[in-house]
Amino acid sequence: MNHSGPDPVSDEPEQQEEEDRQGASGALKNSLRALSLVWETSRGLTVLLVGSTLAAGLAPVAAAFLARIVVDAVVGSLAGEGAAKFTAFWGIVGEGVAVAVLIAGNRGTALGQQLLKAKLAHHVTRRIIEKASQLGLADFEDPTLHDRMEEARREATVRPLGLVLRSFTLAKNAISLAGYFAILVDLSWWAVGVLVVAGVPAFFSEARFSEVTFRFFKSHSPESRERNYIETVLTREHFAKEVGFFGLGDIFLVRYDELFDRLYGEDRRIAIKRHVWGLILGLAGTAAFFAAYIWIVLDTVEGLLTLGQMTMYVVVFRQGQNAVTTALTSLGGMYEDALYVESLDAFLAHPVVGDGGEIDEGQDTQDGLRVENLTYTYPGASRPALDGVSFHLEPGRTVAIVGHNGSGKSTLVKLLTRRYVPDGGRILLDGVELSAWSTDALRDRVSVLFQDFNRYKLTAGENIGAGDAERFDDEEGWKAATEEARAESVIAELDKGYHTRLGRSFRGASELSGGQWQRLAFARALMKQDTDLLIFDEPTSAADPKRQAELDDQLAEILQGRMGVIVSHRLATARIADDILVLDHGRVVELGHHDDLVEQDGVYASLYRVQAAAYR
Repeated sequence: MNHSGPDPVSDEPEQQEEEDRQGASGALKNSLRALSLVWETSRGLTVLLVGSTLAAGLAPVAAAFLARIVVDAVVGSLAGEGAAKFTAFWGIVGEGVAVAVLIAGNRGTALGQQLLKAKLAHHVTRRIIEKASQLGLADFEDPTLHDRMEEARREATVRPLGLVLRSFTLAKNAISLAGYFAILVDLSWWAVGVLVVAGVPAFFSEARFSEVTFRFFKSHSPESRERNYIETVLTREHFAKEVGFFGLGDIFLVRYDELFDRLYGEDRRIAIKRHVWGLILGLAGTAAFFAAYIWIVLDTVEGLLTLGQMTMYVVVFRQGQNAVTTALTSLGGMYEDALYVESLDAFLAHPVVGDGGEIDEGQDTQDGLRVENLTYTYPGASRPALDGVSFHLEPGRTVAIVGHNGSGKSTLVKLLTRRYVPDGGRILLDGVELSAWSTDALRDRVSVLFQDFNRYKLTAGENIGAGDAERFDDEEGWKAATEEARAESVIAELDKGYHTRLGRSFRGASELSGGQWQRLAFARALMKQDTDLLIFDEPTSAADPKRQAELDDQLAEILQGRMGVIVSHRLATARIADDILVLDHGRVVELGHHDDLVEQDGVYASLYRVQAAAYR
């Protein structure tokens, strides 16, 4: 990969020029967008920044003008003018007030910046998290969207604030420049022209390289995300056991360094070009100042300007040049920050597939769960994970889903729980398509134990309460779900019972075995009361033989009178179901009772014989 920043005078491809024009036209819009984020975050701090900016912008102009009065008054006093001392005194007082206002304005800006930094970062990051919580499972499995999320998340704490602060810096310098221009016009329009033109080349250079830098990091989001992943692997307890045992640390570190070297090499080339051009154009601006300095001094020597005017013009020109440079630099930085806000808005605007409809009741409560010709293909896959799957689960009955690894069992669970949207076919609950049910109504009807259930580093009770967001802190609900899941022994072994924090990431927390975690997850699935469709994906995968036998009896009891879907590799668990559905390469190949399927001598019989032989 060979990506280096072009210099400011080189020609670019037409496509890049078009992107630049679009980026430039959107910079103002994105700046206003950032200001709206600040206003949303804190109106009071926004007002403080506006007031401080006005004060800091006007005060230097007033101080420069008053300095001229003081110097001319001193010269007049030396020449014997009686009132000159009085004028000099009040000029100094006025200049002191202007400086005090400037200090207060700068302090107000610093205070607003410090207070706003945390609040704005929280506000933007919360928006990103809120958006992420609305995305579907398929969105999280999309690498392109991951890159967008990484771009939005990576600099959420600095870019919006940077854009806002640069906007206020630009405003402050614009106010000062208006005053400086008004003063310099009395000297010559040429002075105003020199002041402005001297800073323009540096601005275009900074703006161009800001664009290059942004495009560089945007194009390398996958590598940045991979580096973050390696950091996670090497610094999280979940990975530490295996990484340490197999000695993978050095391998991951080498890859981490290679990714850094690849990114740093290109970043270094861009940085060198950026700062070399900055040096050249900065020296050109300095030369312009000294040319104006000579001009003003010569006019003073020839008697065209007073000593006070000379002092004022030199100060104004120097401060004006700094203001032009700072303003134009702020514009360049705003352009880069605005591009980030553009990425942020692109992520926040990512379309969210409707999570549900508005229907709260079914049309036919005796129809149960009906799956018709269901098809789903993962993005980029060459064949469907599910292909024409159909079955009917009547109220009060249970179906077990079995099959080899990769047969589509867990994919079916994700479709039944509306984590995926099917490519074809439909799923109906009580005669209504699953997509038409409201989210709340569906959650009241369905509960699930996922195979890859979460291990929340919260208290044991909260791990159970997560199964019903409305009763998350309901201790009586925790206890009822624990009893139904027969997980009391797990809670009994914890020092603080339901209030024991789990996981090793926090001080005083306790860790559980895989089987114990699964039992809490099982209780979580039972936290929601009166659900009439329970889905269990590998509910006994972490259980020992004794515990499995207990769970099988328990499942049969829990599912009595309810609809149940059990996904399991352990066919002893599948036997408790009324019907067994066998998947193979995403298709339904067998459906029936255990004894009938054994007699058919097909896929199920083959799986059963293999497992039965292990216990002989």
